[in-house]
Amino acid sequence: MSDIPIRLLVVDDHPLLREGIAAVLEAHPDIELVGEAADGEQAVARFAELRPDVTLMDLQMPGLSGTEAIRTIRAQFADACIAVLTTYSGDARALQAVQASARGYLLKNMLRKELVTAIHSLAAGKRYFPDPIASELLAAITEDGLTPRETLVLARAAQGLGNGDIAAQLAISEDTVKGHMRSIMTKLKARNRTHAVSIALQRGIIDGWQ
Repeated sequence: MSDIPIRLLVVDDHPLLREGIAAVLEAHPDIELVGEAADGEQAVARFAELRPDVTLMDLQMPGLSGTEAIRTIRAQFADACIAVLTTYSGDARALQAVQASARGYLLKNMLRKELVTAIHSLAAGKRYFPDPIASELLAAITEDGLTPRETLVLARAAQGLGNGDIAAQLAISEDTVKGHMRSIMTKLKARNRTHAVSIALQRGIIDGWQ
């Protein structure tokens, strides 16, 4: 094992979460917390300044989102090793993170058990996706997902718009909207429109679309 500690950057808008991570790492001198950031814009700046070995990035933050921050950092630093740090286990969120080139996905309620293992794996050049996340990610990739247009329709429905208003906004017919809603409910195995919106929000399918 190298004598040089793994340099870690933590990005999260909750100070208590950052403090909790720092407390866990106190017992692990082979990992050095070199910096913190509270939002996506700070994350981009701090990464460029510090060039950490591993970055843990929250997804839900004010201003620039975690996913957008990952894309921005990776566009400038192709070798950046960034793992998502989130409360949510929605499969669509995991897929969006992977599409943004995240190399791992950590749930905040798993940190005490998995934080150190995850950091070591990521620093060694491996990906880190806990089994529940890996299973959801595989399902999201292999199952029929919503099309971009269906996602737009469902996002409008989540805002409380009726079929007529959705049709007007998207410049399509009301019958087309109804067809999209039928397809959406079939794919999501939803009982009705409200249930479809609930499932989509829970799984992260319409995050960032509303």
